[in-house]
Amino acid sequence: MIVTLIIICEVGFWVLLAAGLALRYWAKMPRTSVAVLLCEPLLEVVLFVVTAIDLKNGAEPDWKHGLAAVYIGYSIALGHYTIKWVDARVAHRFAGGPKPVTPKYGRARAAHEWKLAARWVLAAVIAMALLQGAIWYVGPDGETGSLRMWQQKMLFVIGINVIIAASYTLFPKRIPAPGPGERDEDRPLTKV
Repeated sequence: MIVTLIIICEVGFWVLLAAGLALRYWAKMPRTSVAVLLCEPLLEVVLFVVTAIDLKNGAEPDWKHGLAAVYIGYSIALGHYTIKWVDARVAHRFAGGPKPVTPKYGRARAAHEWKLAARWVLAAVIAMALLQGAIWYVGPDGETGSLRMWQQKMLFVIGINVIIAASYTLFPKRIPAPGPGERDEDRPLTKV
């Protein structure tokens, strides 16, 4: 049941996002769009409540409950970023908005990677906190090994993201030299 609900929440996230953006750019209803997009967090609340009820009713904690915590952590920490990322691309493609850019070189790219890493670290910390809450909720008599395994995976996620961001700081990608007949101002310094 939990896995089905996670799938429903993920599909619901993208359906609400598509509906919200369609209302904003095609139906020209920005306020309704915001109302639809504000429904996104309700999906995580439903998932959290159902997971807690499932555990309260005596379900043995397993990988599904851990996955629910990870999904909620991701949605809280990266959901808004994902919505903004998609919104910028839809606005550019269908509504004449500015071309979205991501820094490609040097300090700007390193700063971008650290901000992204911070979001992933926050997602992992939220998931770990929810997992720890589930462990305490189940108590010492329950089997919590799978929940602790998910906590270890979240530490791995933190480590990987810090390593990636640090690599952009320690080994920044340099702007390539201009080709024959190419001026500095003609070269792209960012990418979509």
